[in-house]
Amino acid sequence: MQNGIQNFAHGFNLTAMSLTIDTHHHMLPDFFFEATNEKDNPVGGLKPHAWSIEGSLAFMDEMEIDIAVTSISTPGIEMRDRKAAKGLARKCNELAASMVSKYPKRFGALASVPMPNVDDAIEEITYALDVLKLDGVVLFTNAQGIYLGDQRMKPLFHELQQRKASVFVHPNASPDPVAHALGLTDNLIDFPGDTTRAIAQLHYGGTFAETPDVKFVFSHAGGTAPYLAGRMAIVDEMQIMGDSSATGTSAESFRRLYWDTALAWTDPVINHLRHIGGMDKVVFGTDYPYVRNDLAAKGRLTLKSNPDISPEDKEKLFSGNALDLFPRFDTH
Repeated sequence: MQNGIQNFAHGFNLTAMSLTIDTHHHMLPDFFFEATNEKDNPVGGLKPHAWSIEGSLAFMDEMEIDIAVTSISTPGIEMRDRKAAKGLARKCNELAASMVSKYPKRFGALASVPMPNVDDAIEEITYALDVLKLDGVVLFTNAQGIYLGDQRMKPLFHELQQRKASVFVHPNASPDPVAHALGLTDNLIDFPGDTTRAIAQLHYGGTFAETPDVKFVFSHAGGTAPYLAGRMAIVDEMQIMGDSSATGTSAESFRRLYWDTALAWTDPVINHLRHIGGMDKVVFGTDYPYVRNDLAAKGRLTLKSNPDISPEDKEKLFSGNALDLFPRFDTH
């Protein structure tokens, strides 16, 4: 691990760089992981490294990350026992709030909510944002097969719109059993696919149009959505999904969404994001503690050394755009 970090440091002068904010940094306490994942069959197919607050801070220090905005990971909180789900969400949020209280300049936190029960989710959002003062909300592409763009989710997004909330959307496993019968891990293809399904339904179902003040961040560069942006534009032009006068075009939706670089730092992906949304909508993410430290370092170096990203855009990518989402950290 140290060699990877040292090579990263030798490859770029970190001391010359400005603030770095990791917007895709998971908080995985044992009580959450044990309640939501099978020990030998973790959701997504990859068991993360053991997590601790001290481990997060050590990773941040080695990578010279100033601030991490924490969130739970797959499968979120979608337990069928409502009482247990509400209790788990509250426990996660209170731990997150304690981390922010102890390290206010190092950690931000996104509120966990029990899904897909909308009333329970709104109740926890109210507590997490009003009482605990967390920085936003993490949602998952689907919960028990109900996607975020489902009409039943409208009251939840009405609440988020009223709050002008920052909402981080993370992929979940597909509810389609065929997707799990191919011998392929979910994180290989299906996680990106599920993100794309969520984006498409949120757009064509009108949720994006109804939430102009919600700041959406889609993890892993939005799955396959950037690649399919041209296809969606053709669908809009042909009105295959109906008249876009109410929802706006997919291109208009893409220009207002944010996208993180976790596992998505290569030139082709960045070029797609530049064209569909602009570099003022790209934020840095590592996917800690799932990704190996040497790969996280490689990803950061790839972005820092990309000659096609201007110094001004690099500053936006590593901190400026995140400060738009989480203004608490903007001390200027």
